[in-house]
Amino acid sequence: MSSKIKIAISGAYGKMGKSIINTIYKIKNVKLTALLINKNKIIPNNIDKKKIKNVKISNNFNDIYNIFDILIDFTCPKSTIEYLYLCHKYNKKIIIGTTGFNNSEKEKIKKFSNKIAILLSSNFSIGINLILNILEKITKSIGNDNDIEIIEYHHRNKKDAPSGTALTIGKTIAKSMKLKLNECAIYDKNINRNKIKNSIGFSVIRAGDIIGDHTIIFANKGERIEITHKASNRITFAKGAIKASIWLYKKKRGLFSMKDVLKFKN
Repeated sequence: MSSKIKIAISGAYGKMGKSIINTIYKIKNVKLTALLINKNKIIPNNIDKKKIKNVKISNNFNDIYNIFDILIDFTCPKSTIEYLYLCHKYNKKIIIGTTGFNNSEKEKIKKFSNKIAILLSSNFSIGINLILNILEKITKSIGNDNDIEIIEYHHRNKKDAPSGTALTIGKTIAKSMKLKLNECAIYDKNINRNKIKNSIGFSVIRAGDIIGDHTIIFANKGERIEITHKASNRITFAKGAIKASIWLYKKKRGLFSMKDVLKFKN
């Protein structure tokens, strides 16, 4: 690679934005050139101001569109869709880590991927994506014979529930059983799961400053399998998002996921 990939971050002063800012300087081949922030936001104390001394900071996409190659976005669905329109307008690639999209918003993302390169992931952790790959194989072997539960834990301020990652896990399991998640998911524990064949139960915990824990249980009479992933630092997500950016740089258009980055076979 002859020159560094120029990266912009939206939601730059949020939890993930700050982590990416503090991580990106340790990774070769990329350069942070722009930050998109909310109006009147000041630089948080836990961001090294020296690292962003030469970085353009703005609340207006039109101020920065010509100085970056890829936008890394961890904001909210409304803001993400607005940035997606602008990336489409200016032919920019985008990494989307936002979760909580409705069906209409998901269709817009899919539509714009016909023109620009988009990588959408509910979780950029290498560990979670390895678990998703493993779950496909486990579910095909024992999914139909077990009770399946997904338990997710996040900090008290997380807005969407279940988390995007928990839903991705659920979709992965359901697909492996040749089902759609909306046909077999149980979010209300008062529902008798015996009435829903091959059901997948979800439990949500919001407490303290938990970054993100996910446990998948396959339970049968006499034994159970538990698979757990615990994130102790957002750096793992930041590194994954940057890794995804480097991979996406060579793509002209299409909708991709971390499965593509990690070269998992379908």
